[in-house]
Amino acid sequence: MSLFSVQVADRVKRLPPYLFGKINELKYKMRKQGADIIDLGMGNPRDVPDPMVIDKLCEAARDEKNHGYSVSNGLKNLRNEISKRYERKHGVSLDPDREVLAGLGSKEVFSHMCLALLGPGDTAIVPAPSFPIHVYAVALASGNVISLDCTQPDKFLSNISGVAEHLYPKPKVLILNYPHNPTTTVVEKEFFVDVVKLAKKFGFMVIHDFAYGDVCFDGYHAPSFLSVPGAKDVGVETITMSKGYNMAGWRLGFCVGNSEMVKALATIKGYYDYGIFQPIQIAGIVALRHGEDLVEKQALEYQKRRDVLVEGLRRIGWQVNVPKASMFVWAQYPLAWREKMNSIDFTMKLLEEGEVAVSPGGGFGEAGEGYLRLALVENEQRLRQAVRQIARCLKTDILPPL
Repeated sequence: MSLFSVQVADRVKRLPPYLFGKINELKYKMRKQGADIIDLGMGNPRDVPDPMVIDKLCEAARDEKNHGYSVSNGLKNLRNEISKRYERKHGVSLDPDREVLAGLGSKEVFSHMCLALLGPGDTAIVPAPSFPIHVYAVALASGNVISLDCTQPDKFLSNISGVAEHLYPKPKVLILNYPHNPTTTVVEKEFFVDVVKLAKKFGFMVIHDFAYGDVCFDGYHAPSFLSVPGAKDVGVETITMSKGYNMAGWRLGFCVGNSEMVKALATIKGYYDYGIFQPIQIAGIVALRHGEDLVEKQALEYQKRRDVLVEGLRRIGWQVNVPKASMFVWAQYPLAWREKMNSIDFTMKLLEEGEVAVSPGGGFGEAGEGYLRLALVENEQRLRQAVRQIARCLKTDILPPL
């Protein structure tokens, strides 16, 4: 018998079990058996990019010059277009050479930014409920996490101040995410004004995950963290082309803001990768340059789906808030069921008996328990069918429309 054994690093041991694994395993098994699962579990857009973007990708892929290694921080013209969009959309001036970096999706640039800033003994304040990478990226960087409820922004600010005042050593990084995944909580610009004041007072850096900034409803416009005075002095923002441009699988995201933080990220990435496939970057330039109306059109599509799903859940007796942004509905499932089972077991019931997949709130930490996250990725007809199947699974009457 061999005495050899694999000894994984402590950073891997610190990662908790993947809570969605059991759900994904059952979903795969049921689909193999022919079940038509309505999958609202993952924020994975089913819509496709505009044909002009796909055509440019194909054209660029046929050019022999585009198949070598690319620069790790992104093509200059791509960084120029992001700078122009920030000026146009948020009134923010960015130096494309020093304050913009393109990466393999916002999740990648966020994770590597944590690696660039955090190490053993460092602490990050993370919003709760927590999108998993906001916690795991800190853990993988060997940092410590303090989770604070972010669903009441004023209270969140107060708690940040309290932690920074009393913790020693003081937190090194504050992670923000508005519009928030999973709860859809939003803020106004004044919130970020206060964040900058706290960052300067206590000396922590800020990473704002702005992944859902393009998906806003009912006239609400999500403010950029960088749009307030002094923000670039203390932090960065990560953004993505996955949502508004339907380019999720293309893996095209950006980190923008503080030049020293961007430089640290570029240093890390210089050792890890050779940049994004160049035809994807070229197609991204076209999308940024000519696709603003398409982003607005896509947001309207998500708004229509939101209305269908919220109305449907309310008709079966659920109390659901109407989100102002993001591509999710965050819903507390009925008390009678919360008293019987936790969100993971309830999610398994909906999948097994109702053939509807959703994300359990418990998968986003203890603060998410009792809730479900439903992604607006199916069309309106499928969303109505999902509500019918949930009602049938729970033996709930569907109330007639008013």
